[in-house]
Amino acid sequence: MSHGYVAVQWTRRKLIYDGVLLAGVSAYLLLFMGISHWWAAAANVPLETDGAAIRAYGSAAYILLHLTLSIGPLARLNPLFHTLLFNRRHMGVMVFLLGFLHVNGWHLPREPWSWLGQKAPQFPWSFHGALNWYNDFGNREPLVSLFTSNGHFNDFALFPFELLGVIGLAVLFVMAATSHDFWLTNLTAPVWKAIHMAVYVGYAALVGHVFLGALQTNQSPWLAGLVLAGLVWLLAIHLISGWREWVIDGRPLQPDSTGWVDLGPIDAIPDGRAKVFALAGERVAVFRQGSELFALSNVCQHQNGPLGEGRVVNGCVVCPWHGYEYRLETGASPPPFTECVPTFPVECRQGRVRIGLPPRPPQQA
Repeated sequence: MSHGYVAVQWTRRKLIYDGVLLAGVSAYLLLFMGISHWWAAAANVPLETDGAAIRAYGSAAYILLHLTLSIGPLARLNPLFHTLLFNRRHMGVMVFLLGFLHVNGWHLPREPWSWLGQKAPQFPWSFHGALNWYNDFGNREPLVSLFTSNGHFNDFALFPFELLGVIGLAVLFVMAATSHDFWLTNLTAPVWKAIHMAVYVGYAALVGHVFLGALQTNQSPWLAGLVLAGLVWLLAIHLISGWREWVIDGRPLQPDSTGWVDLGPIDAIPDGRAKVFALAGERVAVFRQGSELFALSNVCQHQNGPLGEGRVVNGCVVCPWHGYEYRLETGASPPPFTECVPTFPVECRQGRVRIGLPPRPPQQA
């Protein structure tokens, strides 16, 4: 059963997702530049190609960041979004790369030629990033100009929004640099997850960066309105998904004098899937396979993913986040993997599901 077990590796499915992601980002950039050229030609004005490219990459990063942050709450609201959880980290890395190109253009890929004292080739897609394009017209170095040219920190309308972008990009860099499982293993899941929650600090900084930038440079109220709409969207789906989980956790089931808890009729659990219950301060996933029942902790040992939302394949539940597997009978991962989760005694009596306490400790296969 375990010979085909694959935890977190490059799989055909992941490669397809990454291909779709690259194709989508490339199509957006080409479409943005095409529309910009058409717009300039229609208005009979010259097109600032560097400026258009800066906006194309920046808007692509900002839109993709919203999509990335939407996956988690949407997956809690609808299982159809579970499949996107597998590549959420790759989407986050792509957000950072697009943001970096927005700032630095394609200077970095040309550096190796400079280090060798050679003339770098001119890529057809090259452009000057925002750092040089906005700060290279004076006597100061672009980085020095970025941090010193605008001191209106007490004026909301003139606030140096570029610095908010620096904060956001720095946070995205930390997210991308620690996204690999190497860091997850060595930092431990709680520390790694706490670090990655900082993405919301970065998001808040980027909302301010884009909102003030839209008002100061483009003076565009509709663009500022879109920024606020994105903020409201993310707040709404996070609050709704959090409220649904709060309702489940707010009504914990209590055992009777024999240590068993009545979970209701067996028909309430869909065949081949699981239903999650709040029990003794823990979420428990009860799986039904025909007339057989299995109860496991709902928390994956890899990254606290919700096992109750996973599929059952070859007698193992597959975590919907990163594909970790656990046997339904024992809660142990198939060899050679060693992760395991607690299981619970469970039975069906007179058509009703009962679960026993305390849980069985995690056990190796």
